[in-house]
Amino acid sequence: MSQDNYDGGHDLGERAREEAKAMAKDGMAHPSTKPVLTGAAIGVVAAALLPVITWPVGLAAGAGIAFYNRIKK
Repeated sequence: MSQDNYDGGHDLGERAREEAKAMAKDGMAHPSTKPVLTGAAIGVVAAALLPVITWPVGLAAGAGIAFYNRIKK
């Protein structure tokens, strides 16, 4: 099965842009906003526990992982 048939012709980048735009437009009412913010918070806590990772890196990594998990479906 080709990638185009699987996701209706949308690649991961397009889905990410559409989801980010929708999250920015809808704010906390969007269903992806809370899981992404939770992922960011978990990343910050993990960075606080690990001495080699700073909190901005943890925040970005946690939010990025949560965001990717939302759009890969």
